[in-house]
Amino acid sequence: MSDVVRDGDSGAGPVGQGAWWRDPVLLVRGDFERVWGLLDSAPDAQARSVAAVYRASAHLHGDASPAVRRQLLALDAARYGHRELAAMITAVPVDGGEHARWGVEWATASQVDSRFRYALTGWKVPSVATAVVDGRAVAVGPSWSGGNNSRALRVWDLMTGEQIGEPLVGHDGSVRAVATGAMNERPVALTGSEDGTARVWDLFGHRQIGEPLAGHDGWVLSVSTALVDGRLVAVTGGTDHTARVWDLGTGRQIGVPLAGHSHWVVAVATAVVNGRPVAVTGSWDATIRLWDLRTGVQVGDPLTGHTDQVLAVATAVVDGRPVAVTGSNDKTTRMWDLTTGEQVGNPLTSHSHKVGAVATTMVNGRPVALTGGGDATVRMWDLTTGEQFSDPLTGHTDQVGAVTVEDVDGIPVAVTAGAVTDTDHTVRTWSLRERRRTAEPSDGPSGTVVAMATATVDGRSVAVTGSGDGTARIWDLAAGERMGAPLTGHTGEVHKVAAGTVEGRPVAVTGGHDALRLWDLATGDPLGEPLTDPDGPTIARAMAMVDGRLLAVTSGGHRSGRPLRVWDLAAREPIGGFPAGRRRGYADKVIAVTLGQLDGRPVAVTGADDRTVRVWDATTGKQLGEPLIDHDCSVRAVATAAVEGRLIVVIGSDNMTARTADLTTGLLIGEPLRGHTDVVCAVAAGTVDGRPIAVTGSWDATVRVWDAMTGEQIGEQLVFPAMVNAVAVTPDGRLAVGFGTELAILAPR
Repeated sequence: MSDVVRDGDSGAGPVGQGAWWRDPVLLVRGDFERVWGLLDSAPDAQARSVAAVYRASAHLHGDASPAVRRQLLALDAARYGHRELAAMITAVPVDGGEHARWGVEWATASQVDSRFRYALTGWKVPSVATAVVDGRAVAVGPSWSGGNNSRALRVWDLMTGEQIGEPLVGHDGSVRAVATGAMNERPVALTGSEDGTARVWDLFGHRQIGEPLAGHDGWVLSVSTALVDGRLVAVTGGTDHTARVWDLGTGRQIGVPLAGHSHWVVAVATAVVNGRPVAVTGSWDATIRLWDLRTGVQVGDPLTGHTDQVLAVATAVVDGRPVAVTGSNDKTTRMWDLTTGEQVGNPLTSHSHKVGAVATTMVNGRPVALTGGGDATVRMWDLTTGEQFSDPLTGHTDQVGAVTVEDVDGIPVAVTAGAVTDTDHTVRTWSLRERRRTAEPSDGPSGTVVAMATATVDGRSVAVTGSGDGTARIWDLAAGERMGAPLTGHTGEVHKVAAGTVEGRPVAVTGGHDALRLWDLATGDPLGEPLTDPDGPTIARAMAMVDGRLLAVTSGGHRSGRPLRVWDLAAREPIGGFPAGRRRGYADKVIAVTLGQLDGRPVAVTGADDRTVRVWDATTGKQLGEPLIDHDCSVRAVATAAVEGRLIVVIGSDNMTARTADLTTGLLIGEPLRGHTDVVCAVAAGTVDGRPIAVTGSWDATVRVWDAMTGEQIGEQLVFPAMVNAVAVTPDGRLAVGFGTELAILAPR
């Protein structure tokens, strides 16, 4: 990236005329539509890499201020490994000469993919299909954005990402499934709903066709279309354990329900087997069944092999034979010969979570399956060889619930959607023309980063992260590299981490719902056996260095009635607990805990769903002073720091605000810190350039930095491509942010 123009270049010469990828001023301050239109003109690998950087968060910065675009572009450049480009972008002044308060030093990249095109945001989409309408490739899907929006069907232009027309409405319940077909040479969509009906929509005329298809005794969860003797028919599956066949020309049900499954029919596809049109149904009863669409009779025995719910079905032709490809809650994808009813080859097993979506297509003349997983990835499989076809598509921040494919201007494009039960409210499109990423993702966590701590080891600033994948990792913050192998051994999420010293040795401590584990911070080796409470579960709640001692707080299981315990990790034994019987059941209400030192004694600070923040003597278990009341909501996060000899606590809440309080006086400081638009779930405190700061991270995917004493926000909000679950301030004044499965380090400027 050494030939990117420097800040201050006008971009009016040869660079401005053609080499847009070398002009950070144009990238930051240029008209978004103009720059977007230039991306496909990238002539070489360097230009394509810059285009990938611009696309990575375009759904966030396209309508944002230049300051937000600058910050997101710098972050994405760092995620792709272009640190020099990140620095140059950060140096571009915006809004009358304003310079960035924070620069991105480096970031991990487990969620970036150069094949990503753009995202449609704001909706949960449980099902998605594609069609061609008036010569334009479109995506069709129900939108779950709250209220009656879940009953609406939206149509998007796959070339531009723009919505076409108004939402199609008519269902009396949320739309669960969508498929497309052609009726009388006009593109139509078929939807299934929680109101127990299916409906047909003219995508050209943007209207409903005929009356609802009513007959299911429960929700319609799956739909598909097929041609039977020249007629377009619909196949619908529902919670009544049946599938039904409908003549879309007359709107009437054909024959009797297809009955045989013992649980919900959640997946439907169609195929032609030995000249007969058939329906293929997948159920939560872990079986797949074939049905003759002319007679309604089941064909052969159920296809068995999955060990858990069948969640998705698609069909294809491989080497001249019709096959079904199925995804399951058992984390596998399987292929079945529909002529013989036999499984073809071994299960496809790369996903680390359930396979909830399957689609099939042709890529370079070969039949390919795309599978969407609970591990937030989309994987492609060569159905001829049974091997994974390319690098996984990465970028979703939660489970992938829907996958389909369409040809857009000669390029095969995958359309994917986050599952409606999770936090990824995006529909994403991907070019399948390339099989590989132009930049390899870093070796970061495969689960959400939910905990973070920083320390100095042998003069190096390091961070320890805990992840939803059950691992912890140690990072060299100056080098931007992971130190050693992941720390493994926990049986679930690692939601608390800390770093400190034990007997002069730098150590990390990690905790989940199973135990406390100590590690040599320099080598990553475990130190002794895990610490567990002899009275039952050992759930980590807080860890910190307090007056030279590494302490931890644990609790028992939900509603255990046990007090929270305080451990001296050097002695490997409890030294106290709270609330020591003063408030029966209070430990069950505690959401957040932190440790600190107040008036020379170790204290624990708790935030609870009873709206209080309380301070406890960590050794005696006595409550110190009166509770701090945090208005009208639960306390989600707490963090402490010593500021000018006083212990300050930062409090994050469910009401989208944060507070600071002086624990020396027991008084709240100033007014609530406002600006976030969702729960403040992560907080930190520290000192930057001699100024005490509070840092707040939110489910709204932003971080804000505040003066801890005045409540003044310092600089613009920092926007991230995924939910922020962890923040920390390093000893040398840098900011560490865990967003989605990634980590970013920012330095003050």
